[in-house]
Amino acid sequence: MYLLYVSYMSDVTTIQVKKPALAELKEVKQYPRQTYSELILELTRVYKACKMKNQYDEFLHKIQQEKMAELWDNKEDEDWENA
Repeated sequence: MYLLYVSYMSDVTTIQVKKPALAELKEVKQYPRQTYSELILELTRVYKACKMKNQYDEFLHKIQQEKMAELWDNKEDEDWENA
């Protein structure tokens, strides 16, 4: 197990990261000298943006379901299908 040092505003903490996680972090670095702290902050920023987009998509889907039910589940359509 490797120790990963994260520096943020002059405070330094140590977090434990298993070797496969460290390999993944190394693989997604944007440039060779990017610090793990910079990388983790970027990953969390991207994660939050994706999460917000997903919430927006789910909201739109819910609204669309209600509207589609309103449009399709009506007496006129049922009468027309049975004619």
